[in-house]
Amino acid sequence: MKKEFPIYDICTLSDYKQDDILISRFAPYLEIHKNLHLPHKHNFYHLVLFTKGGGSHAIDFKNFTVKPYQIYFMIPGQVHSWSFEGKVDGYVINFSVPFLQSFLLKPDYLEQFPFFSGALDDMVIDIPESLHTHVIDLFEQIVAESESNQRLSADMVRALMLQLFISIGRLSFNHQTPHTTAYNFTLLKNFQKLIEKNFTTLRLPKEYAELLYITPNHLNALCNDVLGTPAGEVIRNRIVLEAKRLLVNFELSISEIAYRLNFTDNSYFSKFFKKQEGLTPEDFRKQIKTQKL
Repeated sequence: MKKEFPIYDICTLSDYKQDDILISRFAPYLEIHKNLHLPHKHNFYHLVLFTKGGGSHAIDFKNFTVKPYQIYFMIPGQVHSWSFEGKVDGYVINFSVPFLQSFLLKPDYLEQFPFFSGALDDMVIDIPESLHTHVIDLFEQIVAESESNQRLSADMVRALMLQLFISIGRLSFNHQTPHTTAYNFTLLKNFQKLIEKNFTTLRLPKEYAELLYITPNHLNALCNDVLGTPAGEVIRNRIVLEAKRLLVNFELSISEIAYRLNFTDNSYFSKFFKKQEGLTPEDFRKQIKTQKL
């Protein structure tokens, strides 16, 4: 059996006392896990606040310049890698999907935050100077609480994390499109959830519109209005993203990737990929090898 693409869970990254949560200052975390500069996935939520250092960080093949007081939010399944310059420090929190769900009445609570949507432009946030002290204080409290042996320390960590998410989330909420109604926002989120579950089998907007009990024209207008992208393009973008994630795993052949994505043959997959990206899957893979992302 061929080796799979690196996918890490929390317990493989640390001997920390809980499998659902890992909290650390970033410099020692990076020193222990030097191999994590290579492209890899996590099956947990991963957030990093940088307080020192530079370089670049790639998430799902988009590069970001690392700078102090910048926070990154990543959701399970995303591919990322980094290339740092100089001494880097900050904080890292890894937590499993159930870690907060067990604490909240609403299991989809995190989905309201734009930085947990999977949209890359919402996942990297420069913290304004007015919030520097507040955010650092929250991270310090989280670290201190995680190292204590007090009763309910895990619940205190959860409460502090929610404070952090709400404080950062308010920055994102202030930049959301004001005319997006609650109904349209929910409809769009449900469309994106359906894509996530069905993108290998359902390829047409009308198939998703039927599941949402709306017309294809309504779905297309919604996507154009809120995302600036037609519904069909949203679906195709998700297929291409998964193709890229699989192409980074050099152990998989192009034919195997085409099969996983439910394309009838390798030729059709290559034509689809080239039409979307402007280069063939083979050329994309060569580019990744050259860049050593």
